[in-house]
Amino acid sequence: MYVPQHRERMIIVGFRKDIIGDELFDFALNPPERRPLNISELLEPTVDAKYTLSDKMWDWIQSHTAKHQALGHGFSFGLVPLNGVTNTLTARYYKDGKEILIPQDGSNPRRLTPRECARLQGFPDSFKIVVSNTQAYKQFGNSVVVPLMTDVARLIVAKLNEF
Repeated sequence: MYVPQHRERMIIVGFRKDIIGDELFDFALNPPERRPLNISELLEPTVDAKYTLSDKMWDWIQSHTAKHQALGHGFSFGLVPLNGVTNTLTARYYKDGKEILIPQDGSNPRRLTPRECARLQGFPDSFKIVVSNTQAYKQFGNSVVVPLMTDVARLIVAKLNEF
C-alpha cells in the first residue's frame, strides 16, 4: 500500500521484443517503508468551515443513499474511519465529495481539502496547487498515485539498463 486509499488499478508495461526478447518483466514493487498508514496522517490540523457539508447537502446525501439502497442501486457515501483507508478519489469529487467524507465531532462530515487530496495521491507538500479548488479536485481525482508510478518507473529503468 502506497497511500491509504482503496484504488485498484491495472498497470501494463510492454517492451519491444527486439530490445528485451522474451524476458518477463518482474513487478517487484517496493513501497516506501514510511508512508501514511491511515487517512488521519494526511489530514490538516485545522480546516476552513467551507469544507464542512451544509445541513441541506448532508441530508440530501443521506436520503439519496437510503432511496437508492432501497432500490438496490449502488449510490452511497463513504464516511471514512480516521484510522482506515478511503474509497477511490474521483474526478467528480468536487461535486459533493460523497465518496470520501471525514467525520467531525459535533458537526456534519467534511470534504477533503485540495491539499489533503494531493497527499492522498502521494504528492509532496511542496507540490504547488495553482488552480481553483474545482480544478484541483478534478486533477487529483484523475491522477495516478505518485509513489507507485515512481516505483514502476524505477523498475522499467533498471530493466532497460540490463541491456
